[in-house]
Amino acid sequence: QVQLEEGGGGSVQSGDSLTLSCGASGDTYFYCVAWFRQAPGKEREGVALINFDGKTIYADNVKGRFTISQDKTNNTRYLKMNSLKPEDTGKYYCAARQYFCANFNYDYNYWGQGTQVTVSS
Repeated sequence: QVQLEEGGGGSVQSGDSLTLSCGASGDTYFYCVAWFRQAPGKEREGVALINFDGKTIYADNVKGRFTISQDKTNNTRYLKMNSLKPEDTGKYYCAARQYFCANFNYDYNYWGQGTQVTVSS
């Protein structure tokens, strides 16, 4: 059984940076891990994902600003967010599924509880 726990959210100003973490318990070595976010009144959207082989995918609206990475020795994935904008505000969730993800549109088996990111202008 895999459990995920996000951390690192907070309230920042436009242009600031934050790094989110997604710590996992259980074996996630051959997993794809994705970050999603949901703003009030909006649908959940995929932000970035990383496959077990290190291949990454980013949503167009975060490319060049966000970087997803993983440290398999401590079973943690990170989302480094630079040049934050008010439209990046939302609750950020990490999600995991076994094997490869070619896009965000999968049934992810495991989800964290989320961490709030608020960007003010």
